[in-house]
Amino acid sequence: MEERILTNEATHFDDSFEQSLRPQLLQQYIGQQQAKDNLSIFIEAAKGREESLDHVLLYGPPGLGKTTLATVIGNEMGVNVRMTSGPAIERPGDLAAVVSSLEPGDVLFIDEIHRLNRAIEEVLYPAMEDFCLDIMVGKGPTARSVRLDLPPFTLIGATTRAGSLSAPLRDRFGVPLRLEYYEVEPLTEIVIRSAGLFEVQIDPQAAVELAKRSRGTPRIANRLLRRVRDYAQVRGNGTITLAIAQEALDMLQVDHHGLDQIDHQLLQSMMERFRGGPVGIDTLAASIGEESVTIEDVYEPYLLQIGFIQRTARGRMATEKAYAHFGYPLPQ
Repeated sequence: MEERILTNEATHFDDSFEQSLRPQLLQQYIGQQQAKDNLSIFIEAAKGREESLDHVLLYGPPGLGKTTLATVIGNEMGVNVRMTSGPAIERPGDLAAVVSSLEPGDVLFIDEIHRLNRAIEEVLYPAMEDFCLDIMVGKGPTARSVRLDLPPFTLIGATTRAGSLSAPLRDRFGVPLRLEYYEVEPLTEIVIRSAGLFEVQIDPQAAVELAKRSRGTPRIANRLLRRVRDYAQVRGNGTITLAIAQEALDMLQVDHHGLDQIDHQLLQSMMERFRGGPVGIDTLAASIGEESVTIEDVYEPYLLQIGFIQRTARGRMATEKAYAHFGYPLPQ
């Protein structure tokens, strides 16, 4: 698969690099106003009662700040945050090792929680409801159940696929919060803030241009900012002007809708080979040399959000907006 500058997937380098960009408190967190307003009330109420915050489920497309928000919640509550991921918890003993090390009120953040296997979920239910773990010790006739009492804690689960969560697990989260794609204005604020942390000068118009081409995603905005900063350093005087930003983004093949070369291949294949659809996801994936799950998880969400494709019972279809964007005539 070709490497994408606009991918929503975070690498280990990105995680460590973007750690310095992450806000620490709710008032520093830009965007997602409704989620912030709700959280501020729930956090203040929990602190007033001197209780741990109810369990929180953060869901939405990747790159919108779910991990950052989990850290912010821990800071606002004044507790430690322990981070892990669904695939990393393979056995009940792994879960027991994590939760037994928590202090009262601590936050346990599980990323990709939809990838927990069902056996782990069964162990997690009493931990969330009654703050206890029932662990089976031994095998065969000598096997016995051991109950471990746990301190009150807050579980924060993050997922890009809320529909993949089992209903019993989903229902045990008292605070479900959906994170939405960002509008241009808050993304512009994020770009300007990140540029200040990078100690690079950026014109307001250039920040707006970066925000418009960032697919509504802060992670992509910060990634594009780093590449434009490199371009400004080599081809300019280090300041990111509107002209420099446009030249750099054009070089990266990111158009004014935030679509890159792979998005263009996807849409053009639908319009040129399949007359705009409907076309099955597997057929479409084969036509551009991608996996169908990659199209569903990485490319489709944003294209659906901006109205360039639509899903039907018979497959995917390109919309009038997609034809207008590429200057193609609508099929009869």
